[in-house]
Amino acid sequence: MMIRFSMDIRLNHLLLSLLVFIYSLRAVSGQSWDGVIITDADYDSLQAFKRELVDPKGFLRGWNASSYAACSGGWAGIKCAQGQVIVIQLPWKSLGGRISEKVGQLQSLRKLSLHDNAISGPIPASLGFLPSLRGVQLFNNRLSGSIPPSLGRCPLLQTLDLSNNLLSGGIPGSLANSTKLFRLNLSFNSITGTIPVELTRAPSLIILDLQHNNLSGPLPPSVGNLKWLQRLDLSYNTIDGQIPASFDGLQNLSVVNLKGNRLSGPIPETLGNISTLIFLDLSLNDLSDGIPSSLDELINLSFLNVSYNNLSGPVSTHLKEKFNSSSFIGNVQLCGFKGSTPCPALAPSQLVPSTSPEITRSHHRHRGLSTKDAILIAAGALLLVLLVLCCILLCCLVSKRAATSRAKEGQVPRAEKGGGSRTEVEAAATAGEAGGKLVHFEGPITFTADDLLCATAEIMGKSTYGTVYKATLEDGGHVAVKRLREKITRGQKEFEAEVNLLGKVRHPNLIALRTYYLGPKGEKLLVFDYMPRGSLATFLHARGPDTTIDWRTRMRIMKGVTRGIMHLHHVENLIHGNLTSTNVLLDEGGEAKISDYALSRLMTPAAGSTVVAAAAALGYRAPELSKLKKANTKTDVYSLGVIFLELLTGKSPGEAMNGSGDLPQWVASIVKEEWTNEVFDVELMKELPAIGDELLNTLKLALHCVDPSPSARPEAQQILQQLEEIRTEGEPGAGSTSGPPPPGPSGDGGSAE
Repeated sequence: MMIRFSMDIRLNHLLLSLLVFIYSLRAVSGQSWDGVIITDADYDSLQAFKRELVDPKGFLRGWNASSYAACSGGWAGIKCAQGQVIVIQLPWKSLGGRISEKVGQLQSLRKLSLHDNAISGPIPASLGFLPSLRGVQLFNNRLSGSIPPSLGRCPLLQTLDLSNNLLSGGIPGSLANSTKLFRLNLSFNSITGTIPVELTRAPSLIILDLQHNNLSGPLPPSVGNLKWLQRLDLSYNTIDGQIPASFDGLQNLSVVNLKGNRLSGPIPETLGNISTLIFLDLSLNDLSDGIPSSLDELINLSFLNVSYNNLSGPVSTHLKEKFNSSSFIGNVQLCGFKGSTPCPALAPSQLVPSTSPEITRSHHRHRGLSTKDAILIAAGALLLVLLVLCCILLCCLVSKRAATSRAKEGQVPRAEKGGGSRTEVEAAATAGEAGGKLVHFEGPITFTADDLLCATAEIMGKSTYGTVYKATLEDGGHVAVKRLREKITRGQKEFEAEVNLLGKVRHPNLIALRTYYLGPKGEKLLVFDYMPRGSLATFLHARGPDTTIDWRTRMRIMKGVTRGIMHLHHVENLIHGNLTSTNVLLDEGGEAKISDYALSRLMTPAAGSTVVAAAAALGYRAPELSKLKKANTKTDVYSLGVIFLELLTGKSPGEAMNGSGDLPQWVASIVKEEWTNEVFDVELMKELPAIGDELLNTLKLALHCVDPSPSARPEAQQILQQLEEIRTEGEPGAGSTSGPPPPGPSGDGGSAE
């Protein structure tokens, strides 16, 4: 039974244990405190720093000890290298008072972390004279005054988080001079003025969060220069003007939040060129014209809100099916979505396309259609639409009767080719093809090939293996259909032997294969349960700014994924081979379910190496796979460890890590610098007083899973046992509905891999 120390002592003990473990890893080497006596200059600076702070709980009481203790771990929150202070880390200490200007005399200081205190007064301008400063974390305090322009003089500054303070004045354009700055968070202050053009020239900026301030003026047209930007949040300001068309230069952008401003003009068509876009909120502005059709092409878009603008015209079929009415309400002239007024009949000029805008304008000037002509044309168009619908219904009825007749004769119904649209499906039906084989495994899903024939299909993603569709059956039910690439799948006999094996796998944390179809021309379809809450990747990285994921929910997901992998390894004797957060889906209760396991068994050997390369690009590949080219249980455990780090840090493994390599290497580098708390997602830091030991122990386990040496990685069964030991109390039962809602009105429902 471990003795319960005070929170501060317990965290220090666990941190030291973690560091000892980290230093034992072959890929990570660190420098422990050297015990050198602190220099006189740094000692004097720390004493001045302490004098200007208010310490009601006595956390700085130990700073009165000898100067030797300052650099040997005796002074809370201080870390040194060769007698010079490199870190001041004192979050959640209820500190008040001010930050002394003498902090600028600590010439080796790399990190200043004083977040979640009650410190007031200005930010010292002397911070700008620290050549080694990399991180400034002062959020959740009561700091006032303006942001010192001198901070732009810090050549190594990477993170500047001054959010949730009382800061005023403008944003210094000089911040762009910190060429390594990748995270700038000035949200929830009272900052005024415009967004400086200089800021759009920051070469490394990944996160720019300026929400809830008093910023005004237009967005700089050069914002498209921020080519590495992934998250842009300017919500709840008074920014006006138009959204620049240059946004399409932001080819790594995943989150755009411009809600609650005064933006006007049209939504740029160029937004549809940002294929990485997942979250787009343009609500509560004065935007006009229609919703550009290019947004239909954003297959990764899982959250869209254009409500309460001045938009007009119809909502496309794709968007109104993917997003609910709350995404579009408050636009009086917008029509066609659920709860809105029906769109009016098309105008005559829309029914007959003109050769050019000039001809159309000339025609309208010289001749207008009479009311009678307009009514006749509209009636003719309506009659044509009704005729087409009747033909479609007739085709479906004929197909149904043919299927019934074949069933009576003992024949297996023919399924569709798995095309991406209703048109492709019907084209296959009329091509005179016959035969095919449809096989159902145990489960509640039953349908005929003709049910799939008349189903509507929506592409959810593409991968090395093939294309995934969301299919809506005639009875309103949904299934996920994966159409495999024919050229890389095994021959029919081998394929059937393997797919029949996969069809028998059943576990609460594994997506069940319900059906497969073999077509007469070699097409192969796999049918799975549809998961409306989508993937873990979407849930974690594409949620709205007001949606948080607490520690209990993240831990439950970790346990669910581990249980699924353990069942594959120890019960089914199968290897997943391509485990990513995209292949972890969430059911209605938020329970994790793994998809796409062992699909390499259905593929030719040559296809396996391609999948390995794809996994490497996403950041989940174990290092030994570059030589082995074949996955095993240890490579699965490595991928599992990356998912753990993803949940702990909130970062996607595919994100650029400012030259620190992939996600495991970035985490190791942060721990090596003794900044362990900076690893964790900011949302989790809010719970730190209650879960600090759990976070550190889980981080230790995750790093164990991504050990460069395969033999040092634990087995899935050991991982689950350790997770249970880390957190056993308050676990929700299976199917619990606790936890946050999904990030959008409809998840992606199936893996793209």
